[in-house]
Amino acid sequence: MKSMTGYGRAFAEKEGRKIVVELKAVNHRFLDLNFKLPRAFAAFEDKIRRIVSARVVRGHVDVFLTYADNGLRPKRVDADLQLAKGILDCAELLKNEFDLINDFQLTSLMKTPDVVTVTFDDDAPEILEALLSEAVAEAAEKLDEMRVAEGARLAADMNARIDEIENVLLSVKARAPFVAAEYRKKLAKRIREAVGNSVEVDEARLLNEAAFFADKSNIDEEIERLASHIAQARKIMAQGGECGKKLDFLIQEFNRETNTICSKSNDLSLTEYGLKLKNEIEKLREQVQNIE
Repeated sequence: MKSMTGYGRAFAEKEGRKIVVELKAVNHRFLDLNFKLPRAFAAFEDKIRRIVSARVVRGHVDVFLTYADNGLRPKRVDADLQLAKGILDCAELLKNEFDLINDFQLTSLMKTPDVVTVTFDDDAPEILEALLSEAVAEAAEKLDEMRVAEGARLAADMNARIDEIENVLLSVKARAPFVAAEYRKKLAKRIREAVGNSVEVDEARLLNEAAFFADKSNIDEEIERLASHIAQARKIMAQGGECGKKLDFLIQEFNRETNTICSKSNDLSLTEYGLKLKNEIEKLREQVQNIE
């Protein structure tokens, strides 16, 4: 079982070339990769996607890549004149629109991303691709290691939550049989207080009312279904793998049964147990949101 949160960093270098790759993953309903690459590496997005998706099934992953070439090969410096003209025109427009001083200097223009690019005459794509593949694969492996470790911590916490839910459910199960009998006693007491001892209480009618209440407030089925969901959750977690969506659906069923128990409850103790169940289930749900 893996968490969707993690971080991995790796680099690869050869003959003065160095590629550094960082992967940052957070929760998401499906796999969503966000690339922040130099323009020279835009063509490799699909390759990066294949390497990362081999290890990550769900989650939002930011891919950061930096490239440096300190080799002695001949360099070529190019200027994007169209981009530079657009930036200068925009600066002039802002100056006129807001009555500002245009302090935009040549050094600022040259530092603007993509206005000036430095390339090497022999930047062979196959060399860059090999370095990229190595760095991305290692970063993805480190990301996966962190996700596995985080998943183990989440599993321990979730098992503790499930144990607590089961303990509260056992208290509900132990309390439930006494609710109807106590209701019958309370009903008889209220009737006697209302009519006094001069009128005999109709025991048959009293039993019918108690039976009707017992049927209306019976939660045996909800208890059994919730116990079954608990067992199923443990089984899914023990199997591991991509279990986040399964557990998320199961937690909805946890909530459904607990809400029914609370709505049928006409007993203070059962209501308190129901609120404890809802509190623990909500904590469990928050953890499940982090599972792949």
